[in-house]
Amino acid sequence: MGAVPSGFRRLFHSYIPITNQGNLARWSYVVDQVNALEPKVTAFTDYDLRKESLSLRYRARSGEPLVRLLPEAYALVREAGRRTLGMRHFDVQILGGTAVFHRSIVEMQTGEGKTLTATLPMYLYALVGKGACLATVNDYLAKRDAEWMEPIYNVLGMKIGVIQTQQPQNQRRTAYACDLTYGTAKEFGFDFLRDRLLLRKIQEGQHDLLGGMLDGSPGASRGQNEEPVQREAFFALVDEADSILIDEARTPLIISAMPTEEQKMEVECYKWAADSVTEFIEDVDYDYDHDKRSIELTKKGRYKARNLPKPAAMDATGLFDIYEFIKRAIKVDREFFLDQQYVVRDGEIVIVDEFTGRLGEGRKWREGIHQAVEAKQGVEITVATGQAARVTVQDYFLRFEHLAGMTGTAFASKRELRKIYRCKVMPIPTNRPPRRVELPSLVFANERSKWEAIVGEIAEVHASGRPILVGTRTIDKSEILSHLLKERGIEHVILNANHVEEEAAIVAQAGEAGRVTVSTNMAGRGTDIKLPDEIRELGGLHVICTEMHDSARIDRQLIGRCGRQGDPGTYRQYLALDDELLETAYGPKKARKYKRPGEYKSDKQYNRKAGLFKKAQQKVEKKHFRDRKTMMYYEKERKKMQRAMGQDPYLDTTN
Repeated sequence: MGAVPSGFRRLFHSYIPITNQGNLARWSYVVDQVNALEPKVTAFTDYDLRKESLSLRYRARSGEPLVRLLPEAYALVREAGRRTLGMRHFDVQILGGTAVFHRSIVEMQTGEGKTLTATLPMYLYALVGKGACLATVNDYLAKRDAEWMEPIYNVLGMKIGVIQTQQPQNQRRTAYACDLTYGTAKEFGFDFLRDRLLLRKIQEGQHDLLGGMLDGSPGASRGQNEEPVQREAFFALVDEADSILIDEARTPLIISAMPTEEQKMEVECYKWAADSVTEFIEDVDYDYDHDKRSIELTKKGRYKARNLPKPAAMDATGLFDIYEFIKRAIKVDREFFLDQQYVVRDGEIVIVDEFTGRLGEGRKWREGIHQAVEAKQGVEITVATGQAARVTVQDYFLRFEHLAGMTGTAFASKRELRKIYRCKVMPIPTNRPPRRVELPSLVFANERSKWEAIVGEIAEVHASGRPILVGTRTIDKSEILSHLLKERGIEHVILNANHVEEEAAIVAQAGEAGRVTVSTNMAGRGTDIKLPDEIRELGGLHVICTEMHDSARIDRQLIGRCGRQGDPGTYRQYLALDDELLETAYGPKKARKYKRPGEYKSDKQYNRKAGLFKKAQQKVEKKHFRDRKTMMYYEKERKKMQRAMGQDPYLDTTN
C-alpha cells in the first residue's frame, strides 16, 4: 500500500475510534489510486469521458467485480463533478464513498458534502444495470439532489429518475427504469406494496385481459399500467440513515382496504369519547402508568363510561369497546398536543416528525390514535380501515442485496445498525480540522428563567454581529421564543413545520451578519449554512440548544450546523429543571422534586445538575431501543408464522 495521502494525516485523530482506524487505513489506498488516475482523466474530452464510462459499464455487466472498477469509476465521477459543477471530490469524500461501497453507514459531519459523496457509490452500482436507489427524507431533497447532481451523471452517460408524491404510475415506472433513482423511503415502500398487490391480482387472473389485447404488443396480456413499476431490490443508499433506519423503523407503511359499515359507525364513538374526556379525572376515574404511558379505568370510571349520554349510533357498541374509546381519548388528551406532535393543515391532522421537525405527510398513528386526535381537533375523522398491504421501513430496506447509508450522527447507534442491517458505522475524518467550541451548559430552576437567559444571550451575541441559530424541540416552543424576541425588538426568522416552503432560503441565509434563526430540529434539513469572511473573523455561527431531545443524535445534528468545513463556531446547551425530558425519563413523582419553588430559586443557576439530563437522555434512548427490538421480534415472528401458513407477510396481514 502506498503512502497515506496528506488529507489523511488526521486519520488517527482521537475522535476516530481505534476499531475503525484499520478499515479507513486499508481503504485509503483507493484515494492513492484515484489520485494517480487524475492527470489521465483530466486530459479526457467529454467524448472520451463518456466512452470510458461506457467501457466500465460493459465490464461491469460482463461480470467483472465492482471492487476492481472502483478506482477508475471514482476518478471519472470526480472529474465529471469538477467539469460540470466546479466541485471536485475531496480525498475524504473518496474515502467516504469507498466505505459506502463496502456496506457501511458513513458518519460525515454537517457541511462535509454527503450529497456529492453519494454520486460515487451510486454511479458504481448503477454500472451493473440493475438500478441504484437513493432514499432521502422528503420530496424536496430528493428532487433538489437529483437535479443538482444530474449533470455529473449525464456526462457519464447515465440517466437519473426522481420519484415524487402524487406521481402517475407511468412516470414512476420510467423513473425506476433509469440507471439511478432518487426518492423518499416512504414512496419507495408504497410502490413496493402496490407492485405486490398488482402481482397478486395478476396471479389470480384479475388483470385486464381485454386491455392487454388492445395494447397491440405481440403476446401482451395486460396494459402497461398493469405492470409493476419497481425493479429488483439491488442497491439502496439511505441519506439521513439514522433517522430513516432507526427513528422511522417502527413506522409501518400501510395501504388501506375499503372500510365496512361497522368501521364507519366508529366515527360516532370517537366523537363521543372526545366530547366526554373532560368528565374523567385522574386517580378517581382512571389510573395513569407514566412508564408504560397506559390508561386503566377504575370502577368509578367504568360506571361513568356506561352511564354518560350516548348518540343512538352507539346503541350496538359493546361495553369493552366503550371503555377502549374512552381510554384512547384520555391518552390523546394527555399526550398529543397541537403544534407539538401534530399540526392541522387543510382540515387534516399531519404528524410532526419528532426527530426531524418535519411534517410526516401521509403518516398516521396506529391503533385508533390518529382518529382520536382528529376527534379532539374536530376535523373529519378518517375511518381506521383494514390493511390491504403493509411493510415497515426496516423490512423494506432489508430486502436490498446491497445497502449503505450516510448521516451526520450514527456512531452512537452502531450496534443497532450492525445487528439489524449488517452495516458497519464508519466515522469519516473532516476535510479540515474542526474549530467548534462548546460553551458551558447552563441549568435553570424553571422554563421561564431559562427563556429569559436565552433571550439575554441572543441579544448579547446579536449585538456583536454574529449570526445565531436557536434550536427548539417543538413548534409551540419556537413560537414562544419568537414572541419574546419580538418584545425585545430583535429581528428574526422562524423555521418549523409551518414554514416548509421557505426552508432552503431560510437555512442558506442563516449565516449572514446579525441573522437570528429560530428552528425546530435540524435533522435532514439538507442545506448548508455558509459564512461570509467577516463572520468567520467575528467567531462564526453561534448555536443555542434550548432543550435536550430524547435522542442525543438530534442534539448533535443541531450542533453540527456550526463549525462546518473548518469554520469557527460556538454552541451552548440550555436546560431547566422542569424540562419534559426529566419527566419522560424518571416519571412525574421523581421529576416533581426538581420543581420545588422553595428549594430551587428562579434567580439562580444549577449547572452541576447538567449530568442529570445526560443520564435521563440515555435512559430514554435505551427505552426507545428496547421498543424497536420488541417490534423487530414481533415482526419476525409474524412473518415466520404467515410463511408457514402459505401467506404473503406483506399482504395477508391484520391491524
